[in-house]
Amino acid sequence: MADHKEYWSTESDQGSIRISEDVVASIAALSASETKGVSFISKKNLSKGVRIELGDDDTVKVEIGFLALFGYNICDVAKEVQENVKSSIESMTGLRVVEINVHVGG
Repeated sequence: MADHKEYWSTESDQGSIRISEDVVASIAALSASETKGVSFISKKNLSKGVRIELGDDDTVKVEIGFLALFGYNICDVAKEVQENVKSSIESMTGLRVVEINVHVGG
């Protein structure tokens, strides 16, 4: 495992669990890409437009950028992305999402 990446870790009597920030970024990107009205610049590497900051007390902050498709209400799309990303990260990792900043371009 690369040492320059952040990991969320937890210990139990059965062993330890480590989740890379790249995994959290991928979850966020996939969740956002499934939202109607969202398009990513790079289809091959969706997580390229996502930045993750792992905090203390099992928290995470997310910054995500994407293109809004023509004909969709930008505010509605951004709110739905926030809700979908939060729900996905929390249910798949057990981390608590405290902040999601959305950057809409194009």
